[in-house]
Amino acid sequence: MTKTAVVTAGTAGIGLETALGLAGAGFSVTVVGRNADRGDQAVGRINATNPARPARFLPADLGSLDQVRALADRIAAEHAASGEPLTVLVNNVGAMFPERQTLDGIEASFVVNHLSPYLLTELLLPTLTAGAPSRIVNVTSSAVGLAKRAFDTVEPPGGYYGFHWYGRAKLANLAYTLDLATRLEGTGVSVFAADPGGAATDMTNGTLTDPKIVSPALRLLWPLVRRKFERSTSGPASLAARPSIVAATDDTLAGQTGIVIGAQARPMAPLRAATDARVAQDVRRLSERHAPLAAT
Repeated sequence: MTKTAVVTAGTAGIGLETALGLAGAGFSVTVVGRNADRGDQAVGRINATNPARPARFLPADLGSLDQVRALADRIAAEHAASGEPLTVLVNNVGAMFPERQTLDGIEASFVVNHLSPYLLTELLLPTLTAGAPSRIVNVTSSAVGLAKRAFDTVEPPGGYYGFHWYGRAKLANLAYTLDLATRLEGTGVSVFAADPGGAATDMTNGTLTDPKIVSPALRLLWPLVRRKFERSTSGPASLAARPSIVAATDDTLAGQTGIVIGAQARPMAPLRAATDARVAQDVRRLSERHAPLAAT
């Protein structure tokens, strides 16, 4: 049976290394990204490894919910027409913003790190279910540990601090991931979170030098915290991709779901807040309100 995978933000960094790993495991890989030149380069690198089937690139700005919908429609239609299953979806996309920005009128961190992968996943659930056994892998972050845990609104009260807001969006996505795993039990679709631990990527390079990305309470300690974080994000992207590759391919995980694969590429306990049913319920309501499955 043909094994197919879609990797978002798959043209560089951890996403590209994930795509390379999946191609090496026998998957026909589609990488998604904004830049066609980087997409062509990524496809060239994957195809140079002599995969069983050539890779391909699909353009989409994952900061636009309308483009996420169009991407999902295209992928679903193509799989329906070909009869090939969609075996794996890796939501690798992520971004941290030093200054507050909005996308589609919604705070950018929450859009890119949660609403975009949430919407793509929900729209592709019929395709993934039809292709079962299949897997969804959502990339998380250790930054969830510093996140505010109230999700009655997209933006928490107080000032904007990029690192904390990034972590809060990732916490929302982790809570959604674990909740989705429970929701899909018995469907043949397994759901995992993968914590890459860290790597030197476009997102980490330069962003962490600005102390304004953290709250005043942490700012005095930020040079020490930052150095520790930078040491953990100095490894190669190929190492940081291992948790996603394991979550997507490891045969010992067959039939299992709702597991976080940690930076050592082994299962780990999730942050307690991500398992709170009230947090999951608030995240679900917020997601449905701001990223409806049908465009309005």
